[in-house]
Amino acid sequence: MSQTLGGLKLVFADEALLLLDKPAGLLCVPGRGADKQDSLSARVQATYPDALVVHRLDMATSGLVLMARGIANQRKLSAAFEAREVYKRYVAWVAGNTNAAEADAQAWSTIELPISADWPNRPRQTVNLEQGKPSTTRWRQAPAAAQNNTGLSTRVELEPLTGRTHQLRVHMAAIGHPILGDALYAPADIAELAERLMLHAATLSFAHPATGATMQFESHAPF
Repeated sequence: MSQTLGGLKLVFADEALLLLDKPAGLLCVPGRGADKQDSLSARVQATYPDALVVHRLDMATSGLVLMARGIANQRKLSAAFEAREVYKRYVAWVAGNTNAAEADAQAWSTIELPISADWPNRPRQTVNLEQGKPSTTRWRQAPAAAQNNTGLSTRVELEPLTGRTHQLRVHMAAIGHPILGDALYAPADIAELAERLMLHAATLSFAHPATGATMQFESHAPF
């Protein structure tokens, strides 16, 4: 199914959950201040009052967002995220030519760098080897047919195995390949290469909270 809900693309809906395709530039939940009340959750709840937030995407990130209907389904889905039972894959454009020196048979490389809040510079996060929380990301160049890479940038696929704030953005910047359009973590010349953050939540797979059936959804990146 695919229909519009509050100006959003509603990918799937049933009595237990809702799946939305969030555009870049929209908050997942209302923020502080009158100018930050428009959000994905507020738009959805105008039609589905029982819709509850399970996870979030950064305002600048586009792609698939899952909401639960009712507290019982929210608890089940939240527990699945906490237990790392939800599969997530993102696509992004990053700076430079990514030739990973260490990769597995499917070309995936792993970043394991602990992350903590950069308190003097909130909302930035930072790699903190002493006090950061363990954080793991898998990444690889996108399949050849989807790349169209240049020497200046590369299309990549990213799989966060943990769910730290800004994890993908921090990790890719830390290995020298910041995401294009990233005003927080990329140098100014790289941030200016795109009009938006070039990061999109493209794949989401999880067990249905009521039936246990495997649910998998795809969203094509708008870049």
